[in-house]
Amino acid sequence: MTEVTRRDFVKGAAVVGAGAAVGLGALKRSTASWAGANERVRVAVIGINGRGKSHLGGFTKQENVEVATICDVDERLFAPRIKDFFTSKGLKEPKTEFDLRRVMEDKDIHAVSIATPNHWHSLAAIWACQAGKDVYVEKPCSHNVWEGRKLVEAANKYGRMVQHGTQIRSNPGVIEGIQKLQEGVIGEVYMARGLCYKWRPSIDKTPDEPAPEGVHYDIWLGPAPTRAYSKNRLHYNWHWHWDYGNGDIGNQGVHQYDVARWGLGVTLPKTIISAGGQYLWDDDKEVPNVMNCTMLFPDAGKKGKMLVFDVRPWITNDEAGVGVGNIFYGSEGIMTMDSYEGYKTFLGQGREPGPTRYEGADHYGNFIAAVRTRDKKFLTAPPEEAHLSSALCHLANISYRVGRNLEFDAAAERFVGDEEADKLLTRDYRAPYTVPAVV
Repeated sequence: MTEVTRRDFVKGAAVVGAGAAVGLGALKRSTASWAGANERVRVAVIGINGRGKSHLGGFTKQENVEVATICDVDERLFAPRIKDFFTSKGLKEPKTEFDLRRVMEDKDIHAVSIATPNHWHSLAAIWACQAGKDVYVEKPCSHNVWEGRKLVEAANKYGRMVQHGTQIRSNPGVIEGIQKLQEGVIGEVYMARGLCYKWRPSIDKTPDEPAPEGVHYDIWLGPAPTRAYSKNRLHYNWHWHWDYGNGDIGNQGVHQYDVARWGLGVTLPKTIISAGGQYLWDDDKEVPNVMNCTMLFPDAGKKGKMLVFDVRPWITNDEAGVGVGNIFYGSEGIMTMDSYEGYKTFLGQGREPGPTRYEGADHYGNFIAAVRTRDKKFLTAPPEEAHLSSALCHLANISYRVGRNLEFDAAAERFVGDEEADKLLTRDYRAPYTVPAVV
């Protein structure tokens, strides 16, 4: 865990007042009690499959932190998670809940850690902020651009500590690499390339069927339209369906978009050019399995900057030793980031090895430090950065879905003269699981 000094505690001791009631009428006002820097932090993990297992492992290792509640719509997961992460380690068994609204009502929970499918990320985080709880939310922080901005507004309005699950931002090796880019180690940086070459086989086809006993499917659907249950959507494969996920560009790719945007020093693009398709297999996936997107930032740097992103799911080559990661191109060399923890540089026409560093850190620990001190300096992936990087994924997908190049007004967060594309900046929310216009 990040070391927090007594001076840090004193500096950020005042707890920002909690906000108004959670959006659903069924939820009562619930402000998490907080005695200060020395109190045990009580965390609820919402979503305990996939990334949720990493959350359980990360928070149960923190000093003076208790995972007090685990929450999932699939009650079949409770017993194995309790065994693997609690009783086998001599830890107190957590409470179990299948409805996250009850977690928001629990005044004894200080923070929630959200590892649900993407379509729940913003709404769950907003409800938590409204309930006076701090939030660790998985990437991407949003399912669409509009609700990501609402999450930023909620975090600011209610004074909550919100950490995004782009854990690369906590790692000293990558932080140094970004600093080196800013210092000009490879000269004038004009382009970044993000790569997502992951092994993604066919998911085949499965029929609709009744939801299994123990699965609370209406809550799982949440903001998404009513649709019959299929086991090819409930766990993980929801990533490949537009109503719940954002494809690999919003799954793995959000990490690389985040690093690329960070290294280039840009926010949102002016031009988005996407192309791709379902070139492999005939299965239940709705998203493209091969995709390329180019984004242009004409006002950045001396002559503008460009961000290119590629998704390939199968047999392919690495590029400059990178299969999942980033490449930065400058006037004097290149920088590669082939892991979450560091960078390499290659300088001049001869590609001579330059500065390099690999070192990781504890993203969960940084969040807990922010919760304890009320000091946002410990949030290495704060809400605004989360929103901007997640938005890049959404903009890339929108250009693909409408089948044309798009011009974007970054200040207004709207497309220029394109109503069809604008409709995909948000969604029709299924009541009562609605992101409010005023948080």
